[in-house]
Amino acid sequence: MTTVFTNAAVFTGGEHSSIQQAMAVESGRVLAVGDRAAVRSIAGETAQEIDLEGCLVAPGFVEAHTHMLMLGQTLDKVQLRECADLGEIHERLAHRRLEQPDARCILGSGWMFDAIPGGQPTAAMIDEVISDIPVLLDSNDVHSSWVNTAALEAMGIGPQTPNPPGGEIVRDSDGMPTGLLLENAAIEHAWTYLEAVTTDDDRDRFLDSAFSAYLEYGVTAASDMALGEAETATFRRRIDRDGRLPFPVTGYWLLRPSGDPERDLESVRRAAEIRDQIAAASGSEWFRIVGVKFILDGVIDACTAAMREPFADGSHAEPIWSFESAAPVAVAADSYGFDLAMHAIGDHASEIALNLVAECVRANGPRIRAPRIEHLESVTDETIARMAASGVFASLQPVHCDPAIMPNWKAMLGDERAESGFPWHKFRAAGVRIALGTDAPTAPHQAAHNLFIALTARSALSPGPETYHPERAFTAAQAMSSLTLGPARAGGFDDGIGELVPGGRANLVILDVDPFSNDSGRLLHARVRSTIVDGELAWSDADSSGHRSSELSQGLPAHCRASV
Repeated sequence: MTTVFTNAAVFTGGEHSSIQQAMAVESGRVLAVGDRAAVRSIAGETAQEIDLEGCLVAPGFVEAHTHMLMLGQTLDKVQLRECADLGEIHERLAHRRLEQPDARCILGSGWMFDAIPGGQPTAAMIDEVISDIPVLLDSNDVHSSWVNTAALEAMGIGPQTPNPPGGEIVRDSDGMPTGLLLENAAIEHAWTYLEAVTTDDDRDRFLDSAFSAYLEYGVTAASDMALGEAETATFRRRIDRDGRLPFPVTGYWLLRPSGDPERDLESVRRAAEIRDQIAAASGSEWFRIVGVKFILDGVIDACTAAMREPFADGSHAEPIWSFESAAPVAVAADSYGFDLAMHAIGDHASEIALNLVAECVRANGPRIRAPRIEHLESVTDETIARMAASGVFASLQPVHCDPAIMPNWKAMLGDERAESGFPWHKFRAAGVRIALGTDAPTAPHQAAHNLFIALTARSALSPGPETYHPERAFTAAQAMSSLTLGPARAGGFDDGIGELVPGGRANLVILDVDPFSNDSGRLLHARVRSTIVDGELAWSDADSSGHRSSELSQGLPAHCRASV
């Protein structure tokens, strides 16, 4: 069956492409895009026609930066992002304990430093409401873990436990762990503990939840930025179960600094081995490992980002990976054909990231690469110019600078840097290739919220007139392209993903708000009418069961009905 969508605003993915009136889909592929008469002529007289009554049709959103299993798990956690103070956190934790009296541990997510007295969370604060079982709470940026005494004991953390490379077990004046784990300490202790107590059935459920959540918001492809053995096995089990994924995913293998150069290189070799096994297996069109991920520094909110100059409190964090420790690992990864993805929030960290890219080119010679730097919250003009010259993608997350969560970020910097962050306009002016994502679960995963902040520089969490430097805002075409085609190119996708072109995969979203003509404020209430993957209905607001159907009109909302 050939389906023609008409009376629509069709955005094809390119920043400079014109808005079209209609498109046709046949056998899971885009058949034609253009005005109604031309598309109808190509589709033929027997084609099914669906009147979208002015809805936006666009390439399905491509999530540039996510952690899918963590997102699925976080959807089950105690949600703390909206808690304004410790009392509200206590209330939510106590409520969950009453709900789950037989729980082995309690997990929470999203707490903000400025909700904690003095910005210094302690185990004793959690012990006041839950002391009998471990409690592990991810910070809003997922770079810190706040735990209670029972969790410290379960993880074996005591006064003699050393700090891992690139991390810190925060201690009091007597050397006792306070209950706050920063950066690689959170990964090595909290993440490892959770991995040990999580079953494969749990992981399968988390991944299913993440796919469902993304399809509901129009995502039809994603790049997972922290793969390991457990995550990779979970994706493979889903493919073995269903023969496919709900939408295609590319992944980046997370490299953790061990302090042992040979062990770090062995991690790269293992990543290449797993990548090749996946590529040789069935279903590789749905899941591939395309790169490796370095977390070069921490975050500004916890004063762990690697900055050129100290923070307002005088602290001056070292990078998690120095150039000297990361360079041989990056060169090895590049020699295996991996692309580099590098978390770099501080201005010094992004300099290290570019030096690593240059070192790979010097050591291994020219080839087609898609290196990318993640976050880039505080960045110099020199770095932006270097990124443009070397073709490095800027992977940015508008939801990370929602004005509602900016006060602590700005206070940690305390000088002119507090007003020069997230310089999206400078990246665009320099010609840097941009991919927009959410970094879920560190921020809300809804694509429409991300789009709203990109267009307005206003808050999606606390709607109002307040902005953070509106000169940074994207136009509708710039933002939509950076949410579709940009992340597809950055994430190693092909076959028409991220754009609507004849012959490409028919992965698209139908949205009831058109950002090219409607008031941007409507985006906060935008609804995805339908999410379509390979020409099949993957989600519809008329039937949220998430079924797939080759008959598109059967699952479309009532106002989008077919005629022949």
